[in-house]
Amino acid sequence: MPTLDEEERREYYRIEDSVALEIQRIPDSGSVDELAHRDTSTLFDLLSELHVAEFESQHLLRQLDDRDRTTNSFLRAMSKRIDLLGQVVAQTVLGKLGAPQKVIMSEGGLQFESHQPFPVGSLLSVKMVLMPQASGMMLRARVTHSQSHTIGGYEVGTEWVELSDAQRQLLARHILQRQAAQRRLAREQNSPDPS
Repeated sequence: MPTLDEEERREYYRIEDSVALEIQRIPDSGSVDELAHRDTSTLFDLLSELHVAEFESQHLLRQLDDRDRTTNSFLRAMSKRIDLLGQVVAQTVLGKLGAPQKVIMSEGGLQFESHQPFPVGSLLSVKMVLMPQASGMMLRARVTHSQSHTIGGYEVGTEWVELSDAQRQLLARHILQRQAAQRRLAREQNSPDPS
């Protein structure tokens, strides 16, 4: 019989992905805002805010399309320029976060491999860059499990805490896009060769 944790985990679709990731434990004594101010690079903050702002403005751009095509075309061109600048920032951030690593991700949380254990219940600051869009996200998570492996290291499971609606929707969009890409790849690999 599945436990409550298993039922909650099944509430969200999970994908295997590869993301640039930086995890830091939030000390019990300091506030989350103090830690975010201390440990976050300015470039990563800018990248994260850029993607949230772009996501939040998409519905306004769609509404303009029906009213004023010239203004809409201009704003789309500006958005493209900003996206290019965002890619430059993302490449710089990727260099600082290191090589992408395998994770299991959902709208509910993140599972990853770590060289250090994290106590269950502890709060983490999670910086990640989602590929291929190079979307930077800085999120908070609570550790739900931390199990050691026989080969060394730990498997750490987390649940997101205090996600904004825009952050949740960005995660959902990324997960749906990755799921669609994985299905396309599986179809291509399973289809017979026409030659």
